[in-house]
Amino acid sequence: MNVKGLHRTLFFMLFLLILTAMVSLPHSPAFASQSKISEQSIDLLTRTGKAMAEVTAAVKPAIVNISTTRTVKVSGGGDPFFDDPFFRRFFGDQFGRQRQPKEHKSAGLGSGVIVTSDGYIITNSHVIKDADEIKVTLTDKKEYAGKVIGSDPKTEIAVVKIEAKDLPTVSWGNSDSLQVGEVVLAVGNPYGLNQTVTMGIVSALGRANVGIADYEDFIQTDAAINPGNSGGALVNIKGELVGINTAIYTTSGGYQGIGFAIPSNMVKSIMESLIKTGKVVRGWLGVTIQKVTPELAKQFDLKEEAGALVGDIMENSPAEKAGLQRGDIILEYDGKKIEEPYILRNMVANNLPGEVHTALVLRDGKTRKIAITIGELPSDGQQPVETSDVQNVMKGITVQDMSPELAKKLRIPDKIKGVIISDIDDSSMAAGILAQGDVIQEINRKKVADTTTYTDIVSKIKKDESVLLLIYRGGASLFVTLSQK
Repeated sequence: MNVKGLHRTLFFMLFLLILTAMVSLPHSPAFASQSKISEQSIDLLTRTGKAMAEVTAAVKPAIVNISTTRTVKVSGGGDPFFDDPFFRRFFGDQFGRQRQPKEHKSAGLGSGVIVTSDGYIITNSHVIKDADEIKVTLTDKKEYAGKVIGSDPKTEIAVVKIEAKDLPTVSWGNSDSLQVGEVVLAVGNPYGLNQTVTMGIVSALGRANVGIADYEDFIQTDAAINPGNSGGALVNIKGELVGINTAIYTTSGGYQGIGFAIPSNMVKSIMESLIKTGKVVRGWLGVTIQKVTPELAKQFDLKEEAGALVGDIMENSPAEKAGLQRGDIILEYDGKKIEEPYILRNMVANNLPGEVHTALVLRDGKTRKIAITIGELPSDGQQPVETSDVQNVMKGITVQDMSPELAKKLRIPDKIKGVIISDIDDSSMAAGILAQGDVIQEINRKKVADTTTYTDIVSKIKKDESVLLLIYRGGASLFVTLSQK
C-alpha cells in the first residue's frame, strides 16, 4: 500500500470512530435537542439581572466626568551641540534660550461622585492635582465649572463643588459592614464615554502598604477599575456608596483583576473636614511604630505576631505625656486588636484633638491600660509658598514651614529655625546653588522664622540686588550668595 492509500485508510477509520461515538451519545447536541434550562434557574437569573440593572440605573445619574487642564513645564530639548564653546564663539549665547523650559497645556480625565444635591462631588486628589480649569459633565450632558474645595493627597481624596441645585446623589453606605465575597459594582464616567459599570466582589479588606497614599485602608475588588474610572463609585447591592475607586494593580498597564477603593467611612470623614476647614485635621500620638516580626515577638515573649512596637517617642508629644515608653507594644486601641501598625495609625488619625482614648500596652511582660489625650497631627508645613511673582534672584524658589515631624525626618536640629526649600524651578537663578531640603535661616542677615516673614523679606528685594543667604545643609550652616548673572 502506498503512502496516499495509507493516509486514506487512516482517515476513513478515524471518521468511523467519530461517527460511532456520536451515534452512541443519544443526547449529543448534534443529533438531539439541547437540554432545557429550568424555569427556576431562568427566573433566578432574570431577577438577578433586573436587580443589577435597577442598582445601576439608580447610581449612574450621580456619576460625573471630570476633565481638567493644567500647565506643565517641559525642557526645551535644544541640541547639546549648541553648548559647545567653539560654536557659541561664533553664534553667541542666544541658542541657549532654546533649552529653557517651555509651558504647554495638558489635559486629564477622571470620574467623580455627587454626594450632596447642592453640588459637592468626591473624586481622587490626583484627578484634579495642579488643575488650572476643571469641567464637570453630568449624565445629561450639562457642563459646569468645578472649584476645588480641598484636597488630601495623604488619602487620595478631593472635594469639588459646582454651582447647581437638586442634583442626583448616591447615598452613603457603611464600609465597616462590608464582608469579603460581597457583590459590588464599580461605576465610572471615563473618557466622556458616558457611564461604565463593572461587577465583582470584595476580594479583601484593610489593604495597606500598596504605595498609593500615606493613609491606606483599601477595599480590594476584582470589579474592573480602568483608567479614567478614578474617583468613581464602588456601590453595594443596595446602591449605597461603600468606596471611591482609586487604582488598579497592574504590571502591564491593563486590568489584572485587582482594584482598590477608599472606604466610604474614611471618605466621608475627610470630606466633612475639607468642607468645614479646607484641610484635614488628624489625631496624633507622636510615636514611631513598627511591625512585630517573628524575631521581635520572640524577644518580647509574645505568643503571636501582632501589635505595634513603639520605636521612638517625640518630646512633649501626647504619647510622652501619657507615659508611653520606647519598647512598649500597643496590643489594643479602644478595645480593637491591633494586628498591624497601619491599623493603629489610621484609628488615631480619625480621632479629634482633645479626645481621650485608651491603649492596651504590653511592657516588661505585663499588660496595662494607658489613657491618651490625642493631639493634632503637625503639618508637614503649611501651604508651600512659591516666589514666582517676584522679579529678583529669589524667583522660582518654593519653600514651606518646618514642622517637628519634617525636621525629624530630615534630621534638622531643634536649634535650626527657618523655612525648608521644597522645590526650585529649573529656570531659577538659585538652580544649582540651592537644593531641596536646604533650610533658609537668614536672608541678607534678617532671620526667617516662617513662610510669612520669608515672603515679606523676599518681596522687598530689588530686581538687580544680590542676596546673602544663611542656609543649613548636611549638618552644617553656611553662607551662599545669589546674584544676577
